[in-house]
Order: sequence, then C-alpha cells, then structure tokens
Amino acid sequence: DEEEVLEEVIVTGIRASIMNSVARKRDNSSIVEAVSSEDIGKLPDSSIAESIARLPGIAAQRLDGRANVISIRGLSPDFTTALLNGREQVTSNNNRGVEFDQYPSELMSGVTVYKTPDAGLMGQAIGGTIDLHTIRPLAHGKQSIAIGVRGEYNDLGALNAGTTATGYRGSVSYIDQFADDTIGIALGYARMVSPSQEERWQAWGYPNLDYNSDNPLVLGGAKPFVKSNKLTRDGLMGVFEYEPDDALHMVVDVYYSKFSNVQRLRGIEIPGQWGGGWGNSGITPITVENGLVTEGVINDAAVVVRNDVTDRDVTTWSAGWNAEYQVNDEWSVEGDIAYSKVDRTLRAMESYAGTGRGNGNGATDEIGFKMTDDGSAIFSPGLDYSDPNVIKLGGPFGWGNPLGPNSQDGFINKPVVKDELSAIRLSAERQFEDSAFSSVEIGARYSTRDKSLTDNGFYLTLKGYLDDPDHMLTVPDQYLLEPTSLDFFGMGPMLSYDSLAFYDDGGYIETDVTSVDQARAVNTWKVKEKVFNVYVQTNIDTEFNGNRLTGNIGVQAVHTDQSSEGRAAINDNGTVVVSDVTGGDKYWTFLPSANLSLEVAEDTYLRIAGARVMARAPMDKMNASRGFNYNATNASITDPTQSAWSGWGGNPELRPWMATQFDMSFETYFGEGGYVAMAAFYKKLQNIHFDQGNIQDFTGATIPEGQAQPATFLGSVWSPTNGEGGGMYGFEFSTSLPGSLVSESLDGFGVLFSASLTKASVRPTKDAPEIDMPGLSETVLNGTLYYEKHGFQARVSARHRSDFLGQVSGLSLANDMVFIKAETIIDAQIGYDFTDHGIDGLSALFQVNNLTNEKFSTFQNGDARQVRDVQNYGRTFMIGLNYRM
Repeated sequence: DEEEVLEEVIVTGIRASIMNSVARKRDNSSIVEAVSSEDIGKLPDSSIAESIARLPGIAAQRLDGRANVISIRGLSPDFTTALLNGREQVTSNNNRGVEFDQYPSELMSGVTVYKTPDAGLMGQAIGGTIDLHTIRPLAHGKQSIAIGVRGEYNDLGALNAGTTATGYRGSVSYIDQFADDTIGIALGYARMVSPSQEERWQAWGYPNLDYNSDNPLVLGGAKPFVKSNKLTRDGLMGVFEYEPDDALHMVVDVYYSKFSNVQRLRGIEIPGQWGGGWGNSGITPITVENGLVTEGVINDAAVVVRNDVTDRDVTTWSAGWNAEYQVNDEWSVEGDIAYSKVDRTLRAMESYAGTGRGNGNGATDEIGFKMTDDGSAIFSPGLDYSDPNVIKLGGPFGWGNPLGPNSQDGFINKPVVKDELSAIRLSAERQFEDSAFSSVEIGARYSTRDKSLTDNGFYLTLKGYLDDPDHMLTVPDQYLLEPTSLDFFGMGPMLSYDSLAFYDDGGYIETDVTSVDQARAVNTWKVKEKVFNVYVQTNIDTEFNGNRLTGNIGVQAVHTDQSSEGRAAINDNGTVVVSDVTGGDKYWTFLPSANLSLEVAEDTYLRIAGARVMARAPMDKMNASRGFNYNATNASITDPTQSAWSGWGGNPELRPWMATQFDMSFETYFGEGGYVAMAAFYKKLQNIHFDQGNIQDFTGATIPEGQAQPATFLGSVWSPTNGEGGGMYGFEFSTSLPGSLVSESLDGFGVLFSASLTKASVRPTKDAPEIDMPGLSETVLNGTLYYEKHGFQARVSARHRSDFLGQVSGLSLANDMVFIKAETIIDAQIGYDFTDHGIDGLSALFQVNNLTNEKFSTFQNGDARQVRDVQNYGRTFMIGLNYRM
C-alpha cells in the first residue's frame, strides 16, 4: 500500500497569536475580547497592559510612560475586576484598580476580557472582567524551553545624577510532561530592570490676575522637574498539572512578583500669582491671549529647590488549587481554593532648599515667563540656582510649623498598604442529552478580603533650627552631586544633592504629622469584606429555525458583610485628639444574566446578552474614619447645616454601583484569523457615588476646651453616598483582515483595527447637573499593520483615546481627579526568525515604544487652557533575542 505523507504546518508568530485570539472570541458564549501569546514567553507587546489596551473598546492610562491601569467601555479601573486563572486579584493601590505592569507579559499565555458576564463568573464588574492566563503544560503537549533577553534605552538620557537610561529584561520558561503525559509542569522566571526618564511641567493652578474676576487668568505657580525612574521587577510562575485519567484533572499554580520602583525628582518650585515666602510683589503681565496671561514677569520671586526621592516596593503573591472530577457520564464536580496577597511600602521624601528661610532674609529674583503651545512655560531667571553658596538647605516658604515658625524643611510620607484575599469555591454540573439545555451548573463561593492603609507622615526640620530659627545649611560636600539641567523650561542648572543619604544619616528632626494635621490623622483605616456567592446556570446548545443556538441563562445571589475600622479626630486648640471608630453593613444583591449566540450562517453569529452587574465601592471611600470640626462662632445657630459642628470622612455603609446592561454583537469569521464584528451596548447605571452632607448627632463629641456650648449637637458630615445614576451607551467596530483574503500578492500582510464610541449621561441626584464619568474617553481607536513571512516580521501599532477624566497622584499621595488630554501612542517593532538559516528557535527583535514621543498632558476645571501637567517621556528602544528549544 502507498503511504501518504502529510507535512505538518505549524503557524507561529503574529498570525498564530491572532488566530488563537480570534478563535477564543468566536467560541466563547459571552461577548469577549482576547489576546494570545505568539510563543512561549512572547506576548505581542512589551507589557500585558499594552496588549490589553489594543483590544476593542479598551484603553490604558499611562504612568511614568508605561501603560498601567485599564478602562473598559469608558469605565475607570475601579469598575473593572482582574482575575488570574479565574481567581480575583488584590491590588497595591488604595482601591480596586489592578496595576497590570506588575504582571510580566513573559509569564502570561493570554488574556480574556469579558464584556458580558455569566452567572458562574465570580469577578463580575460593570466595566468588565479581565482574566489573565498562565500556560497549562498538559495542553501544551510537549517539552519546551524558552529564553529571552532584551536591552533597552530611553532617548532622553539620564536626566538625574546617579541614574541611568539603560536597562534590560530577561526571562526563561520550562514546560514538560511526565508519567505518560499524566503530569505536567511549567516554570517561569522573568526579570526586568527598566529605566524611564521624564521632563515634567506642573502648574499650581490659574487664579485671576490680582484676584479680580474681570482680569485674565494667570499662572498661580509651577513645579517643573525632571524625574528618573528605575523599575525592577522579578516574577516567578509555577504550574503543576495532574490528569491520571479522564475522570480527574487537578492544577496547582503559584505566582510571585517583587516590584520595586525608585524615583529621583529634581526641580524648582516657582510661586507665581499665589506668591509665597517673602517679597513677592505679584506678576507684571506683558501679553494676554484668550483670557490668559501668556507672557509676564514674576517680581521679587523666591523659589524652592526640590531634591525629592520616592521608593516604592510591592510584593504580590497569588496561589490556587483546582480539581475537577467526572463522577459519571452525567455529573461532574469542581473545587477551587485561592489566595492572593499584596504588601506595599513606600517612602516619598521631599527636601527643600532656597536662598533663605521663610522669614524674609534671602535673595529674590526677577523671573520672566512665557507660555508655550503645549501649555507649559519657559522661564528666564537671573540667579544661579546651582551655586551651593546661594542655594542652601532649609524651607523658604514656611509651609509647616512643626517645631516653630517656618520650621518645615522637608517632608516624608511612609504609607503602608496591605491587601489579602482568600476564597473557596465548589460547583457541580449535570449534563443532559437530547435536550435544548446541555447542562445545569450550581455553585457557591465564599471569600474574605482585608485591605488596610496605614498613613505615616513626618515633617522634616534641620537640626540647627532649634538653636537658630534663621538657620540655613550649606549642603555638605559628601552629599553634593553634579548639577541637574533644567534647560527644558529655561531655569538652567540647579543644585543637586543626595537628599535620601542626608536623611538616612540623621540630618533632620522628624515630627509626626498626625499630631498636628487632623486630615492626616484620619487617613488610616481597615476595610474587611466577607462575600458569599451562590449561583445556578443553565447552559444552552440547541437549534433555532435550523440554526445552532448556544449560551446560558442564570442568576447569582451575593451576600456582602462589609466593615471598617478607622479613626475620628478633632482639633482641640492645636492638638489633634484621636479616637477609634467602626462601621459596616450587610446586604444581598441578585445578579441575573443571559448570553445567547445564534449562528445565523456558517461562521456568522448574532449574540445578545443582558445582565445586572455591580462594581463595589472604592475601598478608601468605604473607610470609617472621620474628621470633625467645631466652629465656636456658630455655637448659637440651631440649623444643623450651619451649626458649630461639621465633619468629613468615608462611609462604611456605602453600597456598590449597580447597572443593568444590554449587549448585542454581530460577528462573522473567515479565513485564518479573519473576522468583522459590530457591537452595541447600553448600561443603566444606579447607585453612583458622590459626596453629600448628611446630618449627624455629635452628642458625646469633645468640645474644645474654653469654647462656647453649642445650641445643637446636630451637624453636617460630608461623606460618599449612593446617588441617582443615569445611562451610558456605545458602539464598537473591530476587524482582523489577513492580506491574503484581498490578494495573493498581499500574503503575509494583515490589519487589525477597532473603533468605539461611548456616551454617558449621569447625575448624582435628579436635579443635579451631569457629571463626568471617570475613565470615559468618548472615542477609542486601535490599529495594527503587520507583515510576517519568510522569517521576517514587522508591526506598527497605534492606540488613541480622546480626553478623559483620570486619577493621578496629588498632594500627600492622595488621588486627584483631573482631565487628561487626548493622546495617540505609536509603537513599532521588527524581527527575524533564523530557522531558515539553520538555527532553529532563534529570533531577534527590535522595538520602539512611543515612536512619536507623545506627551502626557492634563488640565483642570474643564478648561484646556489651564494645563496642570505636561509630561515628556521620550522614546524607549529595545533590542533582544529569543530562543526556544
């Protein structure tokens, strides 16, 4: 007999990633988007966040130049849940938004984004659910070893002394199967030492000239600086898989990440119209355009020279055990145990220097300024700010008085965040034959989550201040560094020194800020959640009018027991009096859902989905801490809204945001990795969060000594509360188009493109004006043009999002909401696989991130003239090798 020899064709690289991602989207009963690895340890982008941000209707916000947090369908990161292998993950910030740059892309095999939930999905959210996947070694089916190395360089160079513009990445993965393919293991390690550089302009704000509303806006002050980051991340992944027969399947997976970010910030803080310190006699305007002073002179200016340091360390653990057992042909059971933990420590130090302490004995300057097209300013100074005989250690402006007048010479924040989650889940599924319902699944999950913020902060005062209140210290020689160039905003070189070494050597006296600052005293809290989920889901696989109909219908019932421990504080004649407070709530929530997919023609699907979903409140808003004020001048007023008592704080009884959503998607698939999809959605939002004054009884609260007794003990306390809501809707278009479908001459070429339009109308109360939704960019565009053939590959990708309201770090590391300007990020890469040249498994890669050097810019008060930030990150170049055996 003749034997027919068939050649196995294995598709790898870009096209394999696209084909796998498209298959996952097509085969899922929910409306999803997906990213798949090109190969072991090789996702399409340099970070998992960038890969996610290229999906339809999804956008990323940048931090230090890299994609960091994710918005889905116009909803901010707090409306998104992140899973790892189906298990909810904790977060390193004060809230729930996962920072995806903590997950090495080299250790992930793919990502699925659920835009519509089913009843069995434990991580439901209003925006969507992002599920990261590690590899399954038995499904991989063969032994593999993958090694990757990359070097990287930032073209801004090393902006601060003692920093570098070069870094590297390395990874190794090992996958194997044993015992007749009944045991599989996967091990991976990835290390990244990545620099980033930043030239940053930051404005204090824009008051009216001479504080007269008839006058134009003018620069209130500015804090420009250069920042150098060194991000070091070590990630470890391990998977053990056991499948001795068709009945039992067990997987244990562990993930660990150690994330360290060291920042050096040096710059000059320049008071404008808001003045400060001594001598400032305001601004002389020269040119006014569009109601804004665009050129002028700051008269008798005193400045603050800043040498700041931030060290951030995050340790993440995630582990899980999953077992499935097929009891018989009809019944199967599954159990899952999960654990996730994050510890974050941070030191954010500010060190001040100037020409004199804040009582008026230092030199001043005449500083000209001219606003630029991007909203920043170029200054023209007269003094040499790099001269250690002119600029000395000490606080020029008297921002704080911990040990006496004008005694704040710096500040250090040392907040600690801990987040821990444990969960157990059990489920059973009953299969049916010859029925429209293919199976019924029932299950339950119980989880506990504990998150805490301990806010430690200290004023810093030079030791010589106690002997001489005018004391300024020449920087000792052992701490002096090369001057830092501030030419990008015209200030020339500035005095630079190792402020952290000076602090560590005991150069400052520390004063606990909570003893004198009431707001900081109440910024320590714990929030605990105990959540019980129970669900039932019917899966559908039948025919409707001769066409296949699949999907699911189910309901999830959720019981929440939330509680918080915090602090209450009142200022008693300059002394902050603190006491412990607690609060909480218990409630049930019911979340029905349905997903239906009708194959209206071969490889063409009409999907319809509806669900009630929720997003739990940000955890810093759920804290029980409160600050109270007593204003004796209002002691005789009986109206609670105007009485002597007032307060602010969190709300431990805050309920989740709720939404009822409807989705429709039309999708047609063709060729190898080709598809076109059009989708529309509507979300009816309820229980939105906003701050409101609520009347509270202050009976028993401390009245400051010597103050008049109040006419009433009722007062208004401002805290987050659940409000009205509104609606949002959107349209999405996406396509993957291989060039060979158009013409054989375009074989190897391909295009990925998506566009989404989202609108929202939300009000905190029925009579209130509409508010801006955090994270909502009305327009999001993504596009990739690629070529892959004969071992060569090239790709250019762009992602665009319009203006949106985003969250950035503000004073004392608090979260500020500001408007972020539209941006378009372009990345490019080329690579070559040497297999055709006799070196199997070896490939080379060259990549440029932020090819056009797009800046990150924010503005405030809804006014694009009032630019708050302009951040220039430069371009990052990477070159590397990958080898697979």
